[in-house]
Amino acid sequence: MERGLVAEINLQAVSHNFSLIRRITGGRPVIAVVKADAYGHGAAQVSERLISDGAEYLAVAFMDEARELREAGITVPILVLFDPDVHEAFEYNLTPVVGTLKAAFDLSREADKLGRNINIHIKVDTGMGRSGFLGQVQRDILEIARLKGITIEGVMSHFSEADISDRSFACSQIAAFNALRNDLAGAGLSIPLYHLANSAAVLALPESYCDAVRPGIMLYGHQSGSPTADAKLVPAMSAKARILALRKLPPGTPVSYGRTFVTARESLIGVMAAGYADGFSRLFSNKASVLVRGQRAPVVGRVCMDVTMIDVTDIAGVSETDDVVIMGRQGGESISAAELARWSDTIPYEVMLSIGSRARRIYTCLSRSLY
Repeated sequence: MERGLVAEINLQAVSHNFSLIRRITGGRPVIAVVKADAYGHGAAQVSERLISDGAEYLAVAFMDEARELREAGITVPILVLFDPDVHEAFEYNLTPVVGTLKAAFDLSREADKLGRNINIHIKVDTGMGRSGFLGQVQRDILEIARLKGITIEGVMSHFSEADISDRSFACSQIAAFNALRNDLAGAGLSIPLYHLANSAAVLALPESYCDAVRPGIMLYGHQSGSPTADAKLVPAMSAKARILALRKLPPGTPVSYGRTFVTARESLIGVMAAGYADGFSRLFSNKASVLVRGQRAPVVGRVCMDVTMIDVTDIAGVSETDDVVIMGRQGGESISAAELARWSDTIPYEVMLSIGSRARRIYTCLSRSLY
């Protein structure tokens, strides 16, 4: 038996979610965020699918992610949100996001040296406090616009809390962004793409759509913040493991490290061939459930590095060949990334990354049972 988890990535679900974003935003250009290996789903495979669906741009966090996509044969424009390495930006024909004058000057000098031109997007800080121009933003952008070899293709910002019910601060960010756009237009600077809307804003803030939208987690079938009932997103990732062994334990038997669980009755305990080394968090200990034969089985005792114990006493017919679904659907039951996130006091982003980055990935294009 191979250890660990198997993650099934349904590329048809990615296409469904992309199409939904298109409909919601009136067909605006989509800058598809595929950073962190497409949130654990596999950046090259997901990117190829999104491009075939019509995605105009991709966005990654760092240069090494962009380089990997180029080396995989991806040719569409790729925005690099952080770390705009000057030489690689030109070598791989990338679109750096610039948040400082120094970065713009460095790119301009390299462009002049090579006799080339480079498209950039300007990052402005409207309230995230993480990166981007602050203060005399209009003056700085106008100075960049005069640099040799630089074309400002876009201006962007980032919401800090578009996923909460009180959207007053998000609305203040939209107002600041629109004011800058008006000021730049009044100064005679025409920039094709202003983009602000992340996944949460796509669902809740249509006034933020601007010229393009920049969804991330929506593409993979999940929402941040309060669920929107009519979103009809389809999760693209499911994950499963196998039962390594079944053990009949008498009452009073401790299970796993620290004796945090002791059987209160004669119990049938399944040993699942995955643990925290495989992305199944130790925080799931005595909290999470998994699916076996379409029924929930609680995790008992502490999650180990390589294995996890589950209580299958009340599930008839369990065998050592059964699949254990840790995320996804089996029969009439399902476990979502959001539920796993609640059990481990985190967010679905981290759950998908932890599982997807460690699991053996299998890609499918199943269209059945999307709803």
